[in-house]
Amino acid sequence: MLHSILVWLGFAQPKDDDAHDHAKSHGHTHGVIDSTIATTTEGIRAIKWSFAILGVTAVLQLAVVYGSSSVALLADAIHNVGDSATAVPLWIAFMLARRRPSERFAYGYGRAEDLAGIAIVLIILLSALVAAYEAIDRLLHPQPVSMLGWIAVAGALGFIGNEAVAILRLRVGRKINSAALIADGYHARTDGLTSLAVVFGAIGVWLGYPLADPVVGLLITIAIFGIVWQSAKAVLTRALDGVDPDIPKEIRHAIEHVPGIRAIETVRARWLGHRLTADLDVAIDGTATLRDADTIRAAVREQLLAHLPALATIRIMIKSFGGPTTEADGRRIGAHHHAPAPVAIHGELAEGALEIIDTPQGERIQFATKRAIAGLTAVVCIARDAGAVETLALIASLDDLTKFVSNAAPAEPHTFHAELALCVAGRTEVLPFHVIEPDDHH
Repeated sequence: MLHSILVWLGFAQPKDDDAHDHAKSHGHTHGVIDSTIATTTEGIRAIKWSFAILGVTAVLQLAVVYGSSSVALLADAIHNVGDSATAVPLWIAFMLARRRPSERFAYGYGRAEDLAGIAIVLIILLSALVAAYEAIDRLLHPQPVSMLGWIAVAGALGFIGNEAVAILRLRVGRKINSAALIADGYHARTDGLTSLAVVFGAIGVWLGYPLADPVVGLLITIAIFGIVWQSAKAVLTRALDGVDPDIPKEIRHAIEHVPGIRAIETVRARWLGHRLTADLDVAIDGTATLRDADTIRAAVREQLLAHLPALATIRIMIKSFGGPTTEADGRRIGAHHHAPAPVAIHGELAEGALEIIDTPQGERIQFATKRAIAGLTAVVCIARDAGAVETLALIASLDDLTKFVSNAAPAEPHTFHAELALCVAGRTEVLPFHVIEPDDHH
C-alpha cells in the first residue's frame, strides 16, 4: 500500500517497470515517421488539453471564491492558474524543437526543453511557497468562511481536474521521454492534493475545527517541496548532460550482440530535449578491411536502435584493436600508411590539424578542427610549378562538424607550399603551411 502511494506521488517506480522497459526496448516499430515531429506533436497536444482543463477548473473555483470568501480555495485556484501557466514554456520548447538546425544552433533547439523544465521547477517552488504562506497566515489569522458545501465541491473539482491533467502529462511524457513534461505531471498531481486539502479543511470547519484547513495545508506543502526536490534533480541532471546509468549499460549490452567487436573503449550519451544522442569508440580486429568495418558499424547502429528507440543521433568510431584508426578501402585497418605528417594549424578563427588521408574514394585533404565552428568555410590553395595554383574546397562532414574534407585528391607530388583560407561570419584568415612527402610514400 505504501509503495503504491509513493509510486502515485512519483517518489518510487512500479516494480515491473524495469522488465516492461526492457521488453519494450527489444520491440520493433514499422512505418514510423520522423521522431521529432511525432513526439513534439503529441507533446503539444498534451499541453493544449492541460491548459484547457486547468483553465476551466480555475475559473469555476474563482467563481466559488467570489461567493464564499474562502482564502484556502483562492490559494488552490492560484495553484491551478500557475499549473496551467506551465504550459507556456513547454509549448514554446516543443515548437522550437520542430525547427531545423541552423549555423548558429547546429545541434537544433532541444536544449529549450531543458530550460522549460527549469522554469517549471521554479513554478512548482513558487506554488509551494504560496501554499505555505496561505496555511501559516490562516493559522495566525483565522477567518470565517461560508458556503462550505460549495467549497468542498470546488475542491473536489480541482482534484479531478488536476488528476486528469497529471495522468495525461505523465503518460505522454514517459512515452516521448520528456523530463520536463513528467515534472509538470507531478506538479499537477500535487496541486490535486492541495485541492483535496480544501475539501478536508471545509469538513473540519463544518465539524467545528477552524484550524483543520491550515494544518492540512501545511502537510500538503511538505509534499509539494518533496516534488520540487525530485523534479529539480531530474531536470537539472539532463540540463548538465547527465543520463541514467542504465543507459550506457544498455548501449554496451546492445553492442555485445554484434560479432567482430574486440573491445568497447568509450560510451558517451546525453539528452537533447527528449532525443538521445550517443558517441561510441569500438575496436575491431586489426586484420579487418574497411568493408568489414562498415558492416560492423551498420550492425551496431541496428542493435542500438532496437534496444534504445529514443536514440536520434549515433556517432560510431571504429578503431583497430591494438593499432591505428586509419581506414582504407580493401586495405587492412592496422596496415601502415606512409602519408605526409599532419600539419598543426593555429589561427584566430580555428585551430586543428591538416593532413592527407585515405578514403574509399582515394586520397583527400582533411582539416580537423578542435571544436565545431558554425558557418566555417575552408579552402586549400597549393602552389604548383610555373606559378600554377591548385585550389581545393574543403566540405564540412555531415557526421562530424569538426572535419572538413576535399572532394578531390591533391595532385602529386605531395611536397608543396600552400595556404589555408578560412572564413566565418564575414571574417577571413589565410594561414600558410608546408607539406613534406616521405620518400616511401606510395
